[in-house]
Amino acid sequence: MNYETVIGLEVHLQLSTNTKAFCGCSTKFGQPPNSQTCPVCLGFPGSLPVLNEEAFNYAIKVALALNCKIQDLIKFDRKNYYYPDLPKNFQISQYDMPLSYDGFVDISSGAKRKRIRIKRVHLEEDAGKLMHPAGENYSLVDYNRGGMPLLEIVTEPDLSSPEEAYDYLTKLKSILGYLKVSDCDMEKGSLRCDANISVRPRGETKLGTKVELKNMNSFKGVKLGLEYESKRQVAAIGDNEKLVQETRLWDVEKNITVSMRSKEEAQDYRYFPEPDLVPFVVDKITIEKVRKDLPELPEAKTDRFVKEFGLSEYDANVLTSDVDFAGYFETCARSYKNAKTIANWLMGDIMAQMNTRNAGIKELGLTADGLVALLKMIDSQAISGKMAKEVLLEAIETKKDPAIVVKEKGLSQISDSSKIEEVVSVVISREAKTVADYKNGKKAAITFLIGQIMKETRGKANPGLVNEILKKKLGE
Repeated sequence: MNYETVIGLEVHLQLSTNTKAFCGCSTKFGQPPNSQTCPVCLGFPGSLPVLNEEAFNYAIKVALALNCKIQDLIKFDRKNYYYPDLPKNFQISQYDMPLSYDGFVDISSGAKRKRIRIKRVHLEEDAGKLMHPAGENYSLVDYNRGGMPLLEIVTEPDLSSPEEAYDYLTKLKSILGYLKVSDCDMEKGSLRCDANISVRPRGETKLGTKVELKNMNSFKGVKLGLEYESKRQVAAIGDNEKLVQETRLWDVEKNITVSMRSKEEAQDYRYFPEPDLVPFVVDKITIEKVRKDLPELPEAKTDRFVKEFGLSEYDANVLTSDVDFAGYFETCARSYKNAKTIANWLMGDIMAQMNTRNAGIKELGLTADGLVALLKMIDSQAISGKMAKEVLLEAIETKKDPAIVVKEKGLSQISDSSKIEEVVSVVISREAKTVADYKNGKKAAITFLIGQIMKETRGKANPGLVNEILKKKLGE
């Protein structure tokens, strides 16, 4: 039987505020264990939480950018459960009245465009982190992360394939990057993703048995985990095996999912309103102020790049996928008018270097002025395109300006006709047999002669002039 996959994603985003969600403790990453704690985030009796206004405004910002409706009355709830990394034995979260709801994100998956509905975006606090020393029979807890401000972004089960899930996460991360509300670093745990996945006969409307998938630490990991789990469920049905509702972990080493715990019934967290945080109504003026302060988002920027710079939609999509990358392009375009040339270099050699070094455009160290100077040197024939690639690599390696690299390496292109003529004459005299072959109809022989001329000039001769002068001399 032909089956289809149904996927819903839950993204937990750590907001990049200076202090935690309900207390004044620092959120700085990588500090000594339990050094950023206080009676509030450790849950000491009598301590009272106070909502972080910046975290709340960030949450509104994200909700509006994801086209969500904002709840009229803002209420927090206690999610009750016991676990060693949760010192209060409850988590301050939102249950029946999330901060926002009914949003959407449009994705392009292949040639298709699809709308993914956002069920809810709500604000909550993070738990601590359990540490398991290798070879020991005990665990330690670091409460520095406890109380960090989190946004939970939940989709409806609208995703039909692992590829769509990957495209959605990429688009979501791009939007969040533009909003500058989080560093979205999965290695630091700033962005975490869980997936709910089931399969059903194609055309069926009822959802199949749901499996929650955890421990996917990269977008690629999400895609691979979902691909495996989808195939596992279809194979299990084919073998008449009963699927059970459970939580499974993605094993990065073995590239398989493994059962973590059975989840036959939804856990009862005994939600009730947080008594220490008074419900409140958000001023509509505040919401509109946040809305007006929203930056130009990726989709709008893509449309503008197509209209303003005459780029293809594909090029514009790549350039606007990252806010810093898009800003770099625009800075270049202000002083160099050939937008397509800039785009080609950015999406080609420069992006290749970013991928090789696992670095953003800022970390690469090549300034926009430096790239423009390089392109202008090519246009003025001071260097060739081939030389420019060598200069680019050296500039990135040494963090030097391309113009300085050209000067230090003596890479200036020879565009003096008289100097090139001298070299051409020498090569023609030396390679009499090849010249004769050319004149006897072997037109491919000219490639060898050009190679010899470029060798004599150590690759510095202007290729266009070499070709022009050589043909003229051979004609004589």
